[in-house]
Amino acid sequence: MAMWQPREEGLREICGVLEQQISPTSDKPRIWQQLQHYSQFPDFNNYLVFIIARAEGTSVEIRQAAGLLLKNNLRTAFKSMTPSSQQYIKSEMLPCLGASDRHIRSTIGTIISVVVQQGRIVGWPELLQALVQCLDSKDLNHMEGAMDALSKICEDIPQELDSDVPGIAEHPINVFLPRLYQFFQSPHASLRKLSLGCINQFIMLMPTGLLLSMDQYLQGLFVLAHDPAPDVRKLVCTAFVLLIEVRPSFLEPHLGNVIEYMLQANKDSDDEVSLEACEFWSAYCEAQLQSDSLREFLPRLIPVLLSNMVYTEDDESLVDADVKNLALQDLKPRFHSSRFHGADDAEDDDDDIVNIWNLRKCSAAALDILSNVYAEAILPTLMPFVQAKLATTEDVTWKEREAAVLALGAIAEGCFAGLYPHLSEVVQFLIPLLDDKFPLIRSITCWTLSRYSKFIVEGIGHQKGHEQFDKVLMGLLRRILDTNKRVQEAACSAFATLEEEAAEELAPRLEIILQHLLCAFGKYQKRNLRIVYDAIGTLADAVGGELNQPQYLDILMPPLIAKWQQLPNSDKDLFPLLECFTSIAQALGPGFYQFAEPVFQRCINLIRTQQLAKVDPSSAGVQYDKEFIVCSLDLLSGLAEGLGSGIESLVAQSNLRDLLLQCCMDDALDVRQSALALLGDLARVCPVHLHPHLSEFLNVATQQLSTPALKETVAVANNACWAIGELAVKVRQEVSPVVMTVISCLVPILQHAEGLNKSLIENCAITLGRLAWVCPEIVSPHMEHFMQSWCTALSMIRDDIEKEEAFRGLCAMVRANPSGALSSLVYMCIAIASWHEIRSEDLHNEVCQVLNGYKQMLRNGAWEQCMSTLEPPVKDKLSKYQKLKRLSWSLGKMRSGVLAVLMPSGTVLNTLSAVYS
Repeated sequence: MAMWQPREEGLREICGVLEQQISPTSDKPRIWQQLQHYSQFPDFNNYLVFIIARAEGTSVEIRQAAGLLLKNNLRTAFKSMTPSSQQYIKSEMLPCLGASDRHIRSTIGTIISVVVQQGRIVGWPELLQALVQCLDSKDLNHMEGAMDALSKICEDIPQELDSDVPGIAEHPINVFLPRLYQFFQSPHASLRKLSLGCINQFIMLMPTGLLLSMDQYLQGLFVLAHDPAPDVRKLVCTAFVLLIEVRPSFLEPHLGNVIEYMLQANKDSDDEVSLEACEFWSAYCEAQLQSDSLREFLPRLIPVLLSNMVYTEDDESLVDADVKNLALQDLKPRFHSSRFHGADDAEDDDDDIVNIWNLRKCSAAALDILSNVYAEAILPTLMPFVQAKLATTEDVTWKEREAAVLALGAIAEGCFAGLYPHLSEVVQFLIPLLDDKFPLIRSITCWTLSRYSKFIVEGIGHQKGHEQFDKVLMGLLRRILDTNKRVQEAACSAFATLEEEAAEELAPRLEIILQHLLCAFGKYQKRNLRIVYDAIGTLADAVGGELNQPQYLDILMPPLIAKWQQLPNSDKDLFPLLECFTSIAQALGPGFYQFAEPVFQRCINLIRTQQLAKVDPSSAGVQYDKEFIVCSLDLLSGLAEGLGSGIESLVAQSNLRDLLLQCCMDDALDVRQSALALLGDLARVCPVHLHPHLSEFLNVATQQLSTPALKETVAVANNACWAIGELAVKVRQEVSPVVMTVISCLVPILQHAEGLNKSLIENCAITLGRLAWVCPEIVSPHMEHFMQSWCTALSMIRDDIEKEEAFRGLCAMVRANPSGALSSLVYMCIAIASWHEIRSEDLHNEVCQVLNGYKQMLRNGAWEQCMSTLEPPVKDKLSKYQKLKRLSWSLGKMRSGVLAVLMPSGTVLNTLSAVYS
């Protein structure tokens, strides 16, 4: 194979296609099909190798195109190639490391890295020797070519260089490190940059060789800190950021000098250097440092951050800001997320005020984090600068004013307490800026006011605060109808935040809010509508049933229904509309019934079409996109939640049950997540329609709990667990075939709860209790194995109907097997004491019976000794459950046997103390 030679005709043909590929006017789909056709031939990749390695009479652009195509092919085909083909590629690549053209060298380096990824270093021992020879050659082309390849290997698979390689006495990284350090002093900026970049890739891994030579590395960084090449200075900043994140102890002896350097680098004339330096402040604040070296630098750092928060002339936002034509500025799409039953553990993206990360955004983020760490300590330095910038009124200083408003928003959380006495004046000052002549001042004012939403809403209780709230509300509504798209986006986002805080306080203002939102709905262009959908959905979530008034529905529903009817089933603009309808259906409750039938049927059709498209797109007439299924399932869940049993007639006339079972078994996590949420919702309101597939639904849901990669599938497992519990309380004994399988999945989750999602733990505890309630005879014999972890989880759950059902299961198990809870009695008492109030009288009595039963059973001071291990607040709460004297069941028959086992020395104190600790 080493003697392989191309046919001239084939070589010409492929070069011709590659030449067309790089032409900006070529027919890309046709060329792609032709290349796909060529790839069927076993020696096609050999042609590509030959073109980049040996076709020196061909243009560099065509050779590079061949190399990039080869790289992509090797990602998928290398491992299936014959050994002789693999060897041919390797043998042709190594001589090209020193190619005279740097573009060719760079492409060769990329190919070499892909080969190493596919076949590992161990499969190419000649590579290491070739790299070392090139690095030691003193020829610039060879040194740069080897460094380029090495840097790509370090970036893609650094662990390969820190592993054992047969035939080499030490890890490859230890062979390269001394040479990389030498290149720190090279007269060639390219070699200094590549060598530092290589070593930086190992900071996270921290191989022994780097650990032992850390002093040499740090000395090299200090030497390169003032390098004339901006690329090198940027990498120095990267190194300090990585070190403060990963190994801050290495920097602590030098922190004063490092901070001083980063402060200067933050003002570097090169934007990329200053941006990289700016990342240091956030990393520093999150590092676990013995001492705080940064505090003394704050008076110098804060002005630098403020200065960098001012828009630069070439900022892309300035280009967008003055465009009036709404159709020209489409917003970044929002992506729907699947339903998740339980606690709100997801983080908001609420402060994503711009899409592209740059020095301005990074500086604002740094100020935000500094304010959270140093709180009001930054105000004496910050506020005079902010006030001075806001005091200017000239048009030429608008960017300074805008940066000052951004700063007020950035410190809203961290400096809230320090600003609190002055917040009313701050908000009063900001309100007129909503009408400023400069669009970017209007947009940033919307965002900054949203950061103070909590304060603005809290003030509604007094006259002045009430007036201020109305001014902010009306100001944001005006800006929603702004002629500038950036302002519209900021206003809608800010208004959604205000809606979440204000909730029912918005009810008296619903008519004017809806008028503005629906006016925007008619005014905004295509993609921009999604921010209005979001604001409408958030409004529905905030005011709930208050929206269910004829005068409000007459404003809200006709435009939404018209849009619903206008959009075809293949249009992705349905996603935000489906999500908006989900919130409206939940808010209106039974009031949504008048709109429900066509909405329900559309969701069924969307799911059916997409399931067909998954296997046969041509028959379906659309390309498969799982998002249509996810959004439709979630809207059906919203209908079930809103309509309650009113959805039953719709479900009865559809094939939803069959479609849902398919979705519960889908290979996409988010489809299963939403499907299982809908399964639980339907179990609550119309379980009779699930009966024909009940065992399949239970088995599929149970399978989601036994996955080894639970942390990666936690949302699916969470919804599966919740759905099983909802089914259990509806079908009762019919759940018995899967009870022990489910219990065997739930118990390990409860026993290893640390680090797992809080909602999953709560749902596991509730579902276990529900299963115990409906099948106590199955669960109770095993209760001693999980009582401790289960009761611990129960004690963390807020009072609600689901907790009630879990405790009914606890009482049922104790009735069936009183001895099973004895060794965990302390934990059970703590769980009972976690109730603020048990509203159900019969459950209250059952809990009383449990406690009084154990009190009668544990005599001779044993009960009192058990109580003595509890904290006083726990004992106080338990006292209200110990007043019921007459028992409807008895533990007496077990008393002597249990005490003989648990109290060989006449006391349970030692046992309980051991368990409690």
